[in-house]
Amino acid sequence: MEKDILRGGQFLVKESNCEAIFTPEDFNEDQLMMKEAVTEFLDREVWAKKAQFEQKDYALTESCMRQAGELGFLSVAVPEEYGGMGLGFVDTVLVCDYISGATGSFSTAFGAHTGIGTLPITLYGNEAQKQKYVPKLASGEWFGSYCLTEPSAGSDANSGKTKAVLSDDGTHYKITGQKMWISNAGFCRLMIVFARIEDDKNITGFIVEYDPENPNGITMGEEEHKLGIRASSTRQVFFNETVVPVENMLSTRGNGFKIAMNALNVGRIKLAAACLDAQRRTISESVKYANERIQFKTPISSFGAIRQKIAEMATNCWVGEAATYRASKDIEDRIELRKNNGKDTHQEAELKGVEEYAIECSILKVAVSEFVQKCTDEGIQIFGGMGFSEDTPMESAWRDARISRIYEGTNEINRMLCIGMLIKKAMKGHVNVLEPAMAVKEELMGIPSFDVPDYSELFSEEKSIIKNLKKLFLMVAGAALQKYGEKIEQQQQLMLAASDILIQIYLAESAILRAEKMAKKDGEAQAKEQIAMAKLNLFHAIDVIETAGKHSIISFSSGDEQRMMLMGLKRYIKYVNMPNIIELRHIIAEKVIQENKYCF
Repeated sequence: MEKDILRGGQFLVKESNCEAIFTPEDFNEDQLMMKEAVTEFLDREVWAKKAQFEQKDYALTESCMRQAGELGFLSVAVPEEYGGMGLGFVDTVLVCDYISGATGSFSTAFGAHTGIGTLPITLYGNEAQKQKYVPKLASGEWFGSYCLTEPSAGSDANSGKTKAVLSDDGTHYKITGQKMWISNAGFCRLMIVFARIEDDKNITGFIVEYDPENPNGITMGEEEHKLGIRASSTRQVFFNETVVPVENMLSTRGNGFKIAMNALNVGRIKLAAACLDAQRRTISESVKYANERIQFKTPISSFGAIRQKIAEMATNCWVGEAATYRASKDIEDRIELRKNNGKDTHQEAELKGVEEYAIECSILKVAVSEFVQKCTDEGIQIFGGMGFSEDTPMESAWRDARISRIYEGTNEINRMLCIGMLIKKAMKGHVNVLEPAMAVKEELMGIPSFDVPDYSELFSEEKSIIKNLKKLFLMVAGAALQKYGEKIEQQQQLMLAASDILIQIYLAESAILRAEKMAKKDGEAQAKEQIAMAKLNLFHAIDVIETAGKHSIISFSSGDEQRMMLMGLKRYIKYVNMPNIIELRHIIAEKVIQENKYCF
């Protein structure tokens, strides 16, 4: 039987059952071996040398990248015919997750190389380009970088001023311009460079080789002094009539903006993954410290204030895992489906598979990057004064975490993107939002049912609430869309609020399905901490959703419409049986404290 795969964004209007979603508990033997190999490498070569990375040891970052190449970790997503392992999308995400936990410096170098440094060629390159460059990148013989951002072109990536001028004999382009914030610039041998030809509306991508011995008009600025990711090489790159053969144009003229956007979609979900192990390690270090630190003749881990922090940190990390791996498997299944139908090449299947879930990629990027910031902040707090010292790993973790809310499109851009993309999908008929939104409107006009449902089955009430939260989103977003139409994109604060609701729905549903799947397989007693985390997360999600919903409703509506929607808001966030939040936190914290590490 063919698995029914939800399309991107359809989680909002369709129900998923727990058997249909993938969770980290479903890793197969090969994936578990890969996880072990990556963790072992990271502990030995990166975590053990954390202090050196903080001293801006760029050579160490390069040397660890070389070792990662020798061990095959740079080639996971590369097809076998170009020297890679050709593994699936979940494997790609798994490696990215576990290789990124020790320091943001190495994590950035790895992410920039395997993602935006290599992927544009595997996804958009022609056969000759792939044969020539991809094996070198897959093995770590060469490292890649990605030259998109300019002083005047950040979030507005298509506004770059770098020029590419065709030579009179038509054999090459000369590229002139300035790029900034280029990761891996200090040790790369290949650059994906975006430039504009003549007055084209859209930029064009080029593959540019860089040899320090023969710089070809390329000069580098000094290493940037940054808040975090200190041993990640970040420089400005200047091009002065850099000669690039015409055969090094990537894809077609004017297709650069599309390449940039699709590379960022993959980058977003991988960035979410890269923020997971950093949380696991922060939680483990915090718990060890809390168990050892004695105040008032007792370990601080026995105090409710500390236990609350540990429970919340663990819950956020676990929820982020649930959502990230759910989306990863959806993308993998969609890629396989497209490959198997025989219409798409491997490249097209991969491109369209990731593009299909662009909404989920943006949701994850925002949510998990904000979780890691909270986690490291609380880590410092648990360590107290020691957390503020460079002698403990907390302050560097906190500094490194900060960039993740800016990378791959700021969180504000991504919040607006996920709503904008949902509207586009609705217009194309890919996600039927209109009919459910009309049904919600009718439901609000009707008389509510006062029956008390039977919520004896595990998660029956939580699932009913999730259903109602989806209605709430449709109510608020539908009314705003009706009022503003296509001009909704000018109402950025409303879009930000709508995205907060959408993000919380996806995370809460993913967490409940993950816990339910475990409970069905291992029994509720075995999954009691996971059940507690799913319930705790939903309670917090409702708080966020209530605030975002209320702010929106009172800002764009008035009179009867406003009263009706505020009543709807109240109805849709209502519990019949309120959870005992302190008890849930106690269950979670107790387990983590006993195990002396993040143990889920």
